[in-house]
Amino acid sequence: MQMARIKEKKIPFEISTGLRRYLKMYGREMELPIQYSDLLRYNNGITLYDKHGEDTLWISLIYSQDDLNHINESLKQIYAILKANGDMSVMQHLYIERVDLCLYGNTQPFRVRVVNKINDNWDYFYIKHADASRVYGLELEHLLSPNRISYVVDQNTLIEEHIAGIPGAEFFESYLKSGRVENRTRLAKEFVKFNERCFVRLLGDMHSSNYVIDITPDFEDIHYRIRAIDFDQQSYEPRKSIYMPQYFKQNMPIIEVGLQLMTPETVRQYQKEERAMIASRIRYSGQQIWDLMKYMVKAQISQPQYVKQLAEELANHYKDKRFLNCATMGAIVKCSLDILLENN
Repeated sequence: MQMARIKEKKIPFEISTGLRRYLKMYGREMELPIQYSDLLRYNNGITLYDKHGEDTLWISLIYSQDDLNHINESLKQIYAILKANGDMSVMQHLYIERVDLCLYGNTQPFRVRVVNKINDNWDYFYIKHADASRVYGLELEHLLSPNRISYVVDQNTLIEEHIAGIPGAEFFESYLKSGRVENRTRLAKEFVKFNERCFVRLLGDMHSSNYVIDITPDFEDIHYRIRAIDFDQQSYEPRKSIYMPQYFKQNMPIIEVGLQLMTPETVRQYQKEERAMIASRIRYSGQQIWDLMKYMVKAQISQPQYVKQLAEELANHYKDKRFLNCATMGAIVKCSLDILLENN
C-alpha cells in the first residue's frame, strides 16, 4: 500500500469578502476584545513538559504586568463568547492560568488554559491566525460530521474551542498496543467512517497526530468517535490519497485492526452508511451548506496546478468527468457533495 505524505509547506490564504459575508450571516464573525497579534507581545517563555518529562514543543508565556490584566480579562470574555454567548456572569469563578505558544509547525497557535477556582476544573481554547482553509474546514466539519464546532472570527484572528479526546498516536501506544481496547471492531468501524467523511469533504493530512479518539461508555459496550482537530489542510493538496487517512503510515495500528476484523463487504457497508448519513446532514442543514458552497467555489484556497491534478484523480476515481470542469478546490468539494446526494 502506497503511503501518503505531504511534501511542501501549505500556503495560507486570506478570508475573502464572500466568506466574511457568510460568517456574519451565520453568527461566526464578531468583534473580539483581543487579537492574535496582541498575544505576540510576550517577554519570555518557559518550556512545557508532559507528565513523562518530555518536551511538548509548547512554551508557557510571560507577559509584562502592564499587559497581563488586559490580556486575562479579554481572554475570559472570549471564553464567555465561546461557551455562553458572551454572558460574563457565568465567568465569575474563572481565571486564566496560562497562555501557551506552540513552536512546532507553521501556524504557531496560542493555547489558553482556563481554570474554575472553585473546583480546579480546567478547559482550553485556541487563538490562531484566520486562514481561509482552516475556516472552511471548521465549517464543513460542523455541517457534515456528527460533531458540532464552536469558533468565531474577527479580522485575522480565529478562536477555536478545545476538542477533547485522546490524541490518536497516544491512543495507539497507550490503549491499542497494551490491549486496553474493549471492542476493536467498533474502533475499526469508526475509522472507516472517519476515512469516508474526510474523503467526501476533502479534509487532508489526517494522520494520528491530527485527530483525537473520544471514548464513551455505552450501556452494553464502548463507543468510539474519531474527531479531527487540525483543519489546515482543507482542500489544498493535489493527490486524493492525502484526503484518505487509510494511506498514512502513522495510522497503521488502526488499519491493521480493520484488516484483521473486517471483510471488504463489511467495509463497503460502513462506507455506504456514512455517505447516507452525510447526505442526511446536508439536507438537515437546509440552505446553509449551499450558502457556504456559493463562496467556496469562488475562493482561491489552493494552487491551480493542484486543483487540476486533484480534479483529474477524482474524475478517474468516480468515473465522472464533471470534476474536469472544476476550476477551484471549492468546486471540487461541491461536485463531490452533488455526486453523494445523487447516490443517496
